Amino acid sequence: MSMYKSGLNMLRCALRSTPLWKCDSFIWTQTSLCYKSRSFAVSSQLGRKSTQGHALTPVRYYCQSAEEVLNVQIKQTAASPETSELSDKAERTPFYTHLQNCSCPADVLDTVKRFPAQQQHLSSIFSRMWESSKRMTDEQRRCELQLMFEHPVFEEVCERTVTDAWRMRSDDLAYSLLAIINLGVSQNTRVVQTLLRVTQERLNQFDIRSLSVLASCIREMENSRNAQALREALRLLLKDRIPEIQNVVVLQSMMRAVGKNSPILLKKELANKALLLADGFSPPNTQYMFSSLAAMGLNFKPLLDVCSRKIAENVHEFPFNRLLSVLKSCHELHYRNYTLFSSVSEYMANTFEMWSNRQVILFLVSFENLLFRPVVLLDAFAERIIQKSESLTLKDLLSVLKVFSLLNHDLKEKKTQFLASVTLVLESYLPKMSPTDLLKAIYCLGLLEHFPQTPLEKLLEKDTLEQLLEKGRQSEKIQRWLHTLDLCLRLDKPQLTSVPDLHISVPAPAVTANQEVLSAVRSIVGNDAVQDSVLEQSIYFIDCVITLPHQTEETCGLSAKDSGSPQCAQRIAVICAPHTSFCFGTTHPRASLVIKLRHLEKLGYKPVLVPVLELNSKTEEEKIEMLHKLIFPAQESTATQEILNNSQKTE
Repeated sequence: MSMYKSGLNMLRCALRSTPLWKCDSFIWTQTSLCYKSRSFAVSSQLGRKSTQGHALTPVRYYCQSAEEVLNVQIKQTAASPETSELSDKAERTPFYTHLQNCSCPADVLDTVKRFPAQQQHLSSIFSRMWESSKRMTDEQRRCELQLMFEHPVFEEVCERTVTDAWRMRSDDLAYSLLAIINLGVSQNTRVVQTLLRVTQERLNQFDIRSLSVLASCIREMENSRNAQALREALRLLLKDRIPEIQNVVVLQSMMRAVGKNSPILLKKELANKALLLADGFSPPNTQYMFSSLAAMGLNFKPLLDVCSRKIAENVHEFPFNRLLSVLKSCHELHYRNYTLFSSVSEYMANTFEMWSNRQVILFLVSFENLLFRPVVLLDAFAERIIQKSESLTLKDLLSVLKVFSLLNHDLKEKKTQFLASVTLVLESYLPKMSPTDLLKAIYCLGLLEHFPQTPLEKLLEKDTLEQLLEKGRQSEKIQRWLHTLDLCLRLDKPQLTSVPDLHISVPAPAVTANQEVLSAVRSIVGNDAVQDSVLEQSIYFIDCVITLPHQTEETCGLSAKDSGSPQCAQRIAVICAPHTSFCFGTTHPRASLVIKLRHLEKLGYKPVLVPVLELNSKTEEEKIEMLHKLIFPAQESTATQEILNNSQKTE
């Protein structure tokens, strides 16, 4: 025994001192699924893959192919309540005292060899192995698990579990299955499939706590026939057991377990139950509720609004990762809450110095995905970039350009300094940039109406363009970027020695003119002055163009001396824009709409944006009044001033 332990410790130390990339992988293969076979269903082999197949014989549970390679990855989940229970059990049974002192899975198995386990100990053995491995580094965990799988006692414990599964209590079944899955045992093995089968037959005996543990387990499991059958059974059982749930954590485990493929009625019942418990939510409960709803794929606005309000009121209590998780869940659920986003962005701006570039960029990218423009945070980060532009990596630079350009953020007097700083960084990375990254950077700078000469000339080199044109035939995004670049070269006319013709064409947008807007505009200016469905440059769709034949004070709202100025446009381009064309909660244009407006102005139009979402909420009279204000703002301003003057005279 002492020689065995000594040799095992030497091997363990050697493996711990070996770099991760030198550790041989371990393979689990299913050698038999027949109950008549004496050999355990999973046999381990070090450093080589089994090539011998075995015929599968009919058994009481479903399984897949005979051979499967396991790439061991321990998922980080919440600690099992088994850990705290061990302390209580240790006071009553000597076995648990020894188990609690084990610091790694191999130690647990050594303890089992010295002190033979009973049937009621099996769940604690697996749970202790899992708990001890979670405290290790990735490299140490992988080596320790390799030792665990090779340990002769591990096979004995698994075989004992298969034999005694039918006599286990419900909570032992749930904890055993959870620990075994998280230890990386293949789901096609006999021990896992047996536990799944027994759990199916005994599911009605599970209490709420055991169901919660089971829900946490099957959420991470692959889609085998037994696992899927257990999911379906759990969903059916939940319909009757939801009223019993009074613990928020248990409820959230259930919500994540039912998944996106569950019936919508079951999802809403769970969400309504959560809403009833919302008054007692702790800060972590509110954050996990977002991820739980995202796991179900349910945008339940009443519950999300409550959680958003709680987070906004206590935003300082949430660490970085949890706030970021909330924003990502909002994106998955297509849920937007201006108060929540504003609170998070203001908190980030107020504590700006404590965040690294990478952390700020992760938040900004998340906000951009949600179409939200955090003005103060963007200003603060732009100031940092101006002061310390050399701290940006290439990946950071591309993310910064994307966020600032798509959100169309106006830095006012800081814009020139900001663009000069990012251009300097861009030029420093030119030798190592791929053509695609360079095109992306130039596209983003083009949205900001900035065309740095050196990067642009490098992009327009023959070899670079040929590579991009070839990729553009396979990528719609690259083709769109190239087409936008072509438009910028022709309309913005950046200073270049020669401007190539890229010959890029994209399909015309499949949109039609908004008939309500068209009818209202005609009632304002008459039929003859309106032309509908105009397409400029084969890409810029205009709902209608109003032609003003006479540039006079009455039509333009300008004084006689300014009637010939460019501000008094002869053609007004009325553009109906969906809410996704604006930054969330504002009418600030974003993304491709920005460059469309700029180019239409260069083509001689006066663009007028009509926010369709706002327009649809108004009556016919209000729509006409709103459009009149948008098309002739100077006239409205003059009329308002006259009303004010008249009221003052009356007083």
